[in-house]
Amino acid sequence: MLSLLIRVVRIAGAAALWLAAASAAQADNYPSRNITLVLPFAAGSGTDTTTRLISQHLSQALGVGIVIENKAGANGMIAATYVARAAPDGYTLLVTTNTTHSANPFLLKSLTYDPVKDFTPIARTGDLPFMLVVHPDVPAKTVGELVAYGKANPGKLSYASGSSSAIVSGATFAHNAGLDLLHVPYKSSPPALNDVMGGRVSMMFVDILTGLPHVNGNALKALAVTTKDRSPLVPNLPSMQEAGVPDFDISSWQGYFGPAGMPKEIVTRLNAEIRKIVEKPEIKAQLATLGMDAFSGTPEELGTFVGEQLVLWERLIKNAGIEKQ
Repeated sequence: MLSLLIRVVRIAGAAALWLAAASAAQADNYPSRNITLVLPFAAGSGTDTTTRLISQHLSQALGVGIVIENKAGANGMIAATYVARAAPDGYTLLVTTNTTHSANPFLLKSLTYDPVKDFTPIARTGDLPFMLVVHPDVPAKTVGELVAYGKANPGKLSYASGSSSAIVSGATFAHNAGLDLLHVPYKSSPPALNDVMGGRVSMMFVDILTGLPHVNGNALKALAVTTKDRSPLVPNLPSMQEAGVPDFDISSWQGYFGPAGMPKEIVTRLNAEIRKIVEKPEIKAQLATLGMDAFSGTPEELGTFVGEQLVLWERLIKNAGIEKQ
């Protein structure tokens, strides 16, 4: 019996050594084929556009193709669950925002992934500030005028949403300003924005990249940004707080994640390449024109940040009076 036990222990030890060697070999050869970046939003969204720019340079740095796969829907849960269940080999990654990794745990009753346990943090790539836009026919040129009109016409104003940031921003605005607003949800920002421009919905909180071209083309009016301070990307717009809405400070962040259990060597390689790209002045400037404040950090910093953001977004959602759906 003892000899059998010793043999089992030896076999288990040999298997562990073999797995470690195989993992090291895999990391040494990484990447040897195309990498798929899964996005929780539709083509044309801010995350989609900035990711496509970064992926061009990441493809050159790694010497393999980068495939963008948009899996919009269910507030990003479809994409996040898909990556959480993928092989942790570095060939299927999630490029996401606070929608899936900060807000969803407090917005959705039946979440099919855990934003901490099911993912390996790789690199944060920056922030995507949001702004409040309204249809030109809405009789308001400022946030103050919009609040006054909304209070004089309860239930007449509506807001569209294509992400958790938009949902929470709209609910926070309604709660903090004391307004009765109708929420109209969409799978992603582009179709939501189309209905605002078409006059079917009054307003929307949208990332600067997606909304600004329509503002510049006079299809929409921009009233304010959602961050505590003005954004250098649109310095002419006041913050919501500056415009008279108290306790309003909401920002969307963006980062790269893999399934839980990715080899450290692969995570280190991806992080190094992504940071080199994001920190290049010329690429940072390009991303700024797309409405993104680009910066990065270590995988450990991203992991800590996700934990902090979960606490923050739980408070934001609770204060806005949003119930899980």
